[in-house]
This record gives sequence, structure tokens and C-alpha cells, in this order.
Amino acid sequence: MSDNSTHDNATTPDVETDGGVQTGRRNVNYLDAQINIFKPSTPFMRDHLKIVWTMFVAWAIIVFGPVTATFLAPDVMTSITVLGFPLHYLLTAMGAPSGALILSFIYARKRDQLDSKYGIDHTTNKPTSNTETVASDGGVEQ
Repeated sequence: MSDNSTHDNATTPDVETDGGVQTGRRNVNYLDAQINIFKPSTPFMRDHLKIVWTMFVAWAIIVFGPVTATFLAPDVMTSITVLGFPLHYLLTAMGAPSGALILSFIYARKRDQLDSKYGIDHTTNKPTSNTETVASDGGVEQ
């Protein structure tokens, strides 16, 4: 019997899961497995990486866009004023942090949608015995 399986292969086939959705493969120990971020092995990982890469590109544009525009066209970016501030200052000082906050909110919403799609439940209302208390990460405190 292999070390990544805890049951009898003759009676129950190994099944890989992504938060409850069975994909018909073997169990994967994600802590010991090598994960290729450019070629994910499960549908959940592929969908999650699409979200991560999209958010990364949006973040790079939001953060580095005003700086790059100021470098390429300093006269335009410094001559335009909005609310009494030069455009480059307003976009860098207020736009980038606000954009990062908005991206965080969007990521959280997309991740919740993805978790719902794949049946991942983050609730900690699991029945335990009287001697066990549930830890904040869903495990059992010792």
C-alpha cells in the first residue's frame, strides 16, 4: 500500500478532491506534492490561478500605471490637476491604495464564488466530543 493512501485500493479507488468535488484521481497530499503554477493539476487550481493572475495583472497596472505614465509623459501628468492635486500625485497617492483595496474585495468575492462552485465549506460548526474543542482553523485544539 502506498503512503499517500489510507484505505484499501481493492475496495475503494483513490479519489482526488477539491473541497468536495471528486475528480476521479488519487488523493493528493498538497503539502508534499510539487505544484506547478503554470500547469495546475486540478480544475479548482486552474480556476483559482486564473483569478490570481488576473488580479495580479490588474494590481500591476493600478500600481505601476501612473508611475509609468508620469515617466513617459511628465508634462501631461503634472499639468492636469484634479481637486487641486497634479494627476500623477492623485493617481499614485490615492488611486493605487484605493485600487488595491477594491482588488482585495473583488478577489474575496471571486474566491467565495469559486469555493461555492467546488463545494468548499469554511464553517467550523463540526460536531465534536465533549473533550475536544474546535480550533479557529477548523482543527482540534490539543
